[in-house]
Amino acid sequence: MYYFTAAFFNSKLRCVANLTILKQINRVDNLISLRSVSTQKRTCPLLSVQPVRGLLDEKFQIAVTNLPPNQKVTLHSLHQSDDKDFWEAFGHYVSDEHGSVTGFKDESLGGTYDGTEPMGLLWSMRPIPGSRHGLRIRKRDIFRPMEVRISVYNGHLSQGFSHQAPLATSVTERWYVAPGVKRVNIREKEIRGTLFLPPGSGPYPGVLDLWGVGGDFVEYRSALLASHGFASMALEYLTPEDLSLEDTDASYFEKAYQILNNHPMVKKDHLAVLGLSLGSAITLSMASYSKVIKPQCCVCISGSHLMPVEKSLSELFELMKNHEDKLCVNEDNQVIYRNLILSLPCQSGKVDVGRIKCPLLLVNGDDDQNFPAVESAEDMAMMMDKAGNRHLLEILTYPDTGHLIEPPYSPHFRATKYKLQWTKERIVMLWGGQTKPHAYAQEDAWKKILAFLWQHLSAP
Repeated sequence: MYYFTAAFFNSKLRCVANLTILKQINRVDNLISLRSVSTQKRTCPLLSVQPVRGLLDEKFQIAVTNLPPNQKVTLHSLHQSDDKDFWEAFGHYVSDEHGSVTGFKDESLGGTYDGTEPMGLLWSMRPIPGSRHGLRIRKRDIFRPMEVRISVYNGHLSQGFSHQAPLATSVTERWYVAPGVKRVNIREKEIRGTLFLPPGSGPYPGVLDLWGVGGDFVEYRSALLASHGFASMALEYLTPEDLSLEDTDASYFEKAYQILNNHPMVKKDHLAVLGLSLGSAITLSMASYSKVIKPQCCVCISGSHLMPVEKSLSELFELMKNHEDKLCVNEDNQVIYRNLILSLPCQSGKVDVGRIKCPLLLVNGDDDQNFPAVESAEDMAMMMDKAGNRHLLEILTYPDTGHLIEPPYSPHFRATKYKLQWTKERIVMLWGGQTKPHAYAQEDAWKKILAFLWQHLSAP
């Protein structure tokens, strides 16, 4: 006799659901084909998405022509993530007197976004109805593009897109890597990471890229940085092979920094450290105390100086485990993490940011429910003012913006599934933010991060 778990059935149901959607997409393709045959003598609506292929942080332009004047239509986007989940966004439009809709100048009257939002079909994406709970898009295979299917439908629709025949459809590819970018596996002693090199002969300014604890090792930000001219090394420091958290201490990050600095394609002593979340806490600790890591500048996204990394990551997580009673849970059973971090200084002290000797950019959202980033920035400013290095600090604080400040046009994730590092328990973490202002913050912050890096790394 065979016994099947609930997880088995859930997996099967998910496969069936995705298969159903794919069949519906094929059905739509057939309907489009039939439509094109039956309307050869009539003028059909035309949909243009330019560029067809572009970098993730590059804007596209959408235009629909050959519509009747004043016709109500819906622009719809559909994407299947690397985890095989479907995401969508849509906006309601009315064609002008010439029968045209242009995404960069016309207003969406409703949908997942409103107003004149050329990239709304990307940043307002959400899981389709019936999807798993607490999803997040994280690009795993950066050498495959993010494919987005853009369609235009008759009328103002809000659901049932897979059961309708679109008036026209186009597919656009969003890439994290520019042509010619090289990917190099770093496997030196116990150090594990991935180095991305821009096209050309180099040498290039370098960036040590530190993610947080939110999931598996990812490379997409480093790939995008390399596409803008930086030799960027995404460092794997939470789950490296043959290395325990007890062994992941300051020396691990120092060795990684030296590997990057000594690489023949990297401009020696022209390095920055960029961290998000826990990666920011590590960045601040290394910039303040390390005798090896001497960056020309640092960028900290959604970070805090209240959790110094003085010894191993194992000890830090043990300290946080001892304060897990400070975690809060809201009415939606989402965990609010920030109070736990606020409780740490009395036990662990603060990173002495008064010791930092390089320019430091802090990027924060004022609705961050995961880290007390705004309060930390204010305290850091006071500490640095007292120490005489306040002139090195630049702070960007964005309203109604949450913790996960990603590259531009990435969807906003207010709450997602998360695994607590010290217990391996699965929870739903509240990150915070509201979709439209969070999207604005991601776009503006990325431009300013790139400008900051070039400003401080491009000197001879």
